[in-house]
Amino acid sequence: MGQVKNFFASRWGIIGVGAFIGVLAPLLQKWGNPGNMGICVACFERDIAGAVGLHRAAVVQYMRPEIIGFVLGSLIAALIFREFRPRLGSAPIARFILGAFAMIGALVFLGCPWRALLRLAGGDGNALFGIAGLIVGIWIGTLFLKGGYNLGRTEKSYTSTGLLLPLTMLGFLILMLVFPQIKGESKSGILFYSVKGPGAMHAPLLVSLVVGLTVGFFAQRSRFCTMGAFRDMILFRQGHLFYGLVALAAFAFVTNLIVGQFHPGFVKQPVAHTMETWNFLGMVLAGLAFALAGGCPGRQLFLAGEGDGDAAVFVFGMIVGAGFAHNFGLASSPKGVGPHGITATIIGLLVCLFIGFTMRKRAS
Repeated sequence: MGQVKNFFASRWGIIGVGAFIGVLAPLLQKWGNPGNMGICVACFERDIAGAVGLHRAAVVQYMRPEIIGFVLGSLIAALIFREFRPRLGSAPIARFILGAFAMIGALVFLGCPWRALLRLAGGDGNALFGIAGLIVGIWIGTLFLKGGYNLGRTEKSYTSTGLLLPLTMLGFLILMLVFPQIKGESKSGILFYSVKGPGAMHAPLLVSLVVGLTVGFFAQRSRFCTMGAFRDMILFRQGHLFYGLVALAAFAFVTNLIVGQFHPGFVKQPVAHTMETWNFLGMVLAGLAFALAGGCPGRQLFLAGEGDGDAAVFVFGMIVGAGFAHNFGLASSPKGVGPHGITATIIGLLVCLFIGFTMRKRAS
């Protein structure tokens, strides 16, 4: 078991995990998930928010099994390797707000960091603006880290607190099994389901769940994180995590070519818009929020699976933020940014800067 642990902590381990995600994400698209959205943590959490009724955007409502699998897979890995460590207490309200604005920024762009790479690997040139914005947002976050930014110490907590988000995800899975979608119906019991649009496009439940569990298991072992990859490159010139991102993009590109899903261009890309400025600034906001919170949305799910209550707060912030984004016209669509998305992006940047400037420990 120690050898397995050491392998996933190695350069080839992180490359292997990135390649694994890079192959499976396009295949999930082939099996039914939306275009260039084999895996998107932000979009899938947005769909979950719709499934439980936090918003009423009928085209994006589905209880995504991949997200459930990420958390439970991470939990399984943490328990097997004795890394389940319940802890919490590091500025929870700030983390919740950062999660909400991270989601708003991601939905202005229409994708999380994983989807930005997958969109590029599928030929969507608009992703270049999003990736550039992500890097700039993380770079701004590193400036705060250099200046003493810190959300405070976490403390050990009860085992039950570390299990709350995994149990919530298990509860979501049970609800999905008890109230499955009825063909042509938009509601089954207490859950909402899309009958058209991206929310109606999904791989078979068992396939999605198994992929999610496997990715969650291996990502927990390797500490896979897009934000951490760029942060480490900027701060320390360390490329360990970055190799995983390169592998993800490269293997996704090759897989898309093989299965006929590579369509280069800027217009008429699936679930994307061509407003370059707001593709860029939406991801500046998301990248800054990820940096201030200490992890990309995927990493936050994996941390929550291993007992990190602060990461769980960030996850709940993203889910609630998705509800706000669609209820208040903040999220984008293929037609462009929502009617209030530009205002929300500017406010989000100001809020993140406020958190960054005011939560700094000064040297004594």
